[in-house]
Amino acid sequence: MLIQAHSPNPHVFFLPRSPSTSRHFSVHVSHSRGLKAPMGRRNEPLSRISASGEHSPTTNSGKKRKVFEHISLLKARENISEEEENDLLDYLYTTQYQMRGIVAVSLGRACGQNSESYTHGVYMRFQRKEDLEKFYVNPFYSRVLNEHVMPYCHGLIHVDYESEVEDDMLPIFRKGEEFNYGVEFVLLIKFLQDSFGKPLEDALNSLEQLAIDNPSLIVQFTQGLNFNPSCKEFTHGVVIRFRSIEAFEMFTGSSDYKDMWRSKFQPIIQKTVSLHFSVDPVGTEIM
Repeated sequence: MLIQAHSPNPHVFFLPRSPSTSRHFSVHVSHSRGLKAPMGRRNEPLSRISASGEHSPTTNSGKKRKVFEHISLLKARENISEEEENDLLDYLYTTQYQMRGIVAVSLGRACGQNSESYTHGVYMRFQRKEDLEKFYVNPFYSRVLNEHVMPYCHGLIHVDYESEVEDDMLPIFRKGEEFNYGVEFVLLIKFLQDSFGKPLEDALNSLEQLAIDNPSLIVQFTQGLNFNPSCKEFTHGVVIRFRSIEAFEMFTGSSDYKDMWRSKFQPIIQKTVSLHFSVDPVGTEIM
């Protein structure tokens, strides 16, 4: 039997593995307070650097389905061992097998330093808000936090938001060839209170439209208002699945993205945290 762990595709039928066989995604975290666009080094228009591509748009005018996105950022102890880290990640990943409603999971370890000292990121998708609410009080998840996460961490933040994707199995469950590879980009934002309304909507709509206009770079885009009552640090979350690290660098390094960030976001942002990690099929084992 083939076994795959930490897979971006949760609908291949898996068996949990022991922590000793765990592998980590590569994660990169940056932090800013509205001073510059998150990530990116290039400074060219997307129309010039984006591949011509033969991909369909990430969003179209068809029927949509609500999804509920969950993001966690962790601060692990400096002296956490590899075995402890593997244990932490494996147990978080296997929560999807212990409760209903989780349709996609990705997680990984941060590379490099960031001013907030976040060391790991976790992303999950739920079909219903009720499933997400039950997730927080599920005995298995509580046990994972108490026994396998918090003993090795000194900080944990959650952001949850509602969004929409195409009403089709592949985009809802993040399934299929397009989701087997790529880069997950997570952006948490705290908007200034007086920006709520047209300025905020204009900024988020501009980012979404830029993503829609570049299907050769982006597989899926979601964004929404944070409704987690325990987190007052961020008002909104964004998750973008890029087709590759090159696509991520092209998009976030483009003059279109930087100009949009400078004109639409920077004037109304109090704080941001951005994070991205590679999503690739992990090896297999034969039982």
